Amino acid sequence: MARMKFLCDSDRCIECNACVTACKNEHEVPWGINRRRVVTINDGRPGERSISMACMHCTDAPCAAVCPVSCFYTTADAIVLHDKDLCIGCGYCFYACPFGAPQYPRVGNFGGRGKMDKCTYCAGGPQQDGTMVEYAQYGSNRIAEGKLPLCAEMCSTKALLAGDGEMIATIYRERVSKRGYGAGAWGWRTAYRENVGA
Repeated sequence: MARMKFLCDSDRCIECNACVTACKNEHEVPWGINRRRVVTINDGRPGERSISMACMHCTDAPCAAVCPVSCFYTTADAIVLHDKDLCIGCGYCFYACPFGAPQYPRVGNFGGRGKMDKCTYCAGGPQQDGTMVEYAQYGSNRIAEGKLPLCAEMCSTKALLAGDGEMIATIYRERVSKRGYGAGAWGWRTAYRENVGA
């Protein structure tokens, strides 16, 4: 079975926010909620990089580990979803997620902010596929229609990749080798600009 994943190629991302807009429009996400956002590092300086961020559908999701009502679940395609009917809006998942994916739908006092909302990888929720109830709570279910998430399909530079993790890794590996980075594209030496064992 495929393990569905996202990958954003920071060398290609141009911070156009098409992925953010596509997600908001496809799912009619309320004002103030962004299931996907573009983060820019070193904005306006040499080495500037932008990356599109959302739920990364972790293998061992920290949001699921801390949820006191076990409303998070993983599909057969390794997509991490949550059941809004079970969610109590405690916010533990918000604090546990390193990507800031789960969000409250409203601003207000505790208990008045509503139940958590997060990227669904365009896979809907636990309700029957294609129903109005599913759409009202989770948005469009493109995975059930055999499509990829709209954020990745709308990326004009193909910086945002979505699909089977093995296929995405192959595409990215080819891109890196064509750029001439070799094995130095990631790892200790790149991250810390040091020679290991030197």
